[in-house]
Amino acid sequence: MEKRLTSLARKLRNQPTDAEHRVWQHLRASQLEGVKFTRQYPIGDFIADFACRSLRLAIELDGGQHADSPTDANRTRIIEAHGYRVIRFWNNEVPGNIDGVLTVIAEEIAIARNER
Repeated sequence: MEKRLTSLARKLRNQPTDAEHRVWQHLRASQLEGVKFTRQYPIGDFIADFACRSLRLAIELDGGQHADSPTDANRTRIIEAHGYRVIRFWNNEVPGNIDGVLTVIAEEIAIARNER
């Protein structure tokens, strides 16, 4: 299972959505609050779009296929069971509100730092 997830994560890193690419431009190289994020990081049986391992923070960018998805609620529960806080954004939020998305992520980073 782990090998399959690693292979899938690698494929996803090589084929990011437009929203993932846009957010990654602000998260890469510890640009946001000096925090290191990784892309397409396996957590349990799932792959988080972005994860900060040191602060146990996972970021998910969801397309329209995720609307009212019971699978996503279960996915969030499992990722949280592994000790991660999950932040979710809709893909269509990113292009029109990247500053708002980054502000929410920065706020969650501050909360995670204070909880440590």
